[in-house]
Amino acid sequence: MDGPISPQLGDDETAAAHAGLEDDGPITLRVPRHPFAPVVFTSSHSGRAYSADFVAAARLCPLSLRRSEDSFVDELFSAAPEHGAPLLCANFPRAFCDANREAWELDPGMFADPLPDWVNSTSPRVGAGLGTIARVVASGEPIYRGKLSFAEAEKRIMSCWRPFHDTLARLIADVKARFGYCWVIDCHSMPSTSQVRRLSGRSVDFVLGDLHGTACASRATRFVESHLIGQGFVVRRNDPYAGGFITAHYGRPSNGVHVLQVEIARSLYMDEVAIARLPDFPAVQARISSLIDALTREAHDLVD
Repeated sequence: MDGPISPQLGDDETAAAHAGLEDDGPITLRVPRHPFAPVVFTSSHSGRAYSADFVAAARLCPLSLRRSEDSFVDELFSAAPEHGAPLLCANFPRAFCDANREAWELDPGMFADPLPDWVNSTSPRVGAGLGTIARVVASGEPIYRGKLSFAEAEKRIMSCWRPFHDTLARLIADVKARFGYCWVIDCHSMPSTSQVRRLSGRSVDFVLGDLHGTACASRATRFVESHLIGQGFVVRRNDPYAGGFITAHYGRPSNGVHVLQVEIARSLYMDEVAIARLPDFPAVQARISSLIDALTREAHDLVD
């Protein structure tokens, strides 16, 4: 690592600089002016900056490409900096490069040239077509007209995946240095056609993933679960989403880093066909802001 992303999170000048510099690059980082909470929020799948070259290489229309997005999740959690927590978002689309995968989970069948031996080509995610460079969108439709070069994958990983994770690692190090520990809330959304089963006749609204208690202190998971249930939501744990790469890679409770993946049902806040916000979007956003407020205020007491 090259050092902390800012010597003092919350310094007004540093926060303003990052807010301005990151918006036009692969990531957006919103840094609070006066942070006080040992919490970092991430949204790795809400990016919607589709380049003309990527759209031209795809066999799908732009709307179909967007089916893989966690659309508007960055907006749902946008209050995080107001409550003292950084918010790190990918600007690049998940269909272009997936930051919630290992750096080099690649499908050999997608590429015109042989892949290096060190590439992970056998993971279940690669087998499903959803590696670091996805073969299909979330609905299962193939993305590309032809094969890619390994150089193209390398370019995307180094220019998109790497800045996201370098920044996240620095944020975690900064927060942990200040407080002695760090909470990461990894924010995602789930389609209504997902594997989430109905519970008591109602669709599940949130799935909380802590890798079955190994990535996050159980007290924190219970706190988030109780708050959401108190707001009238139906909540499940770890089924069917226990956590992705971010949860598994960074979640080290024994080392003071706790990661909780939060999946919200898209049907609560968006039209999944048109990819548009529903009229209820502000109300759902306000309820999530309430969760952010509660979590950042109580974070100090959630360490097991």
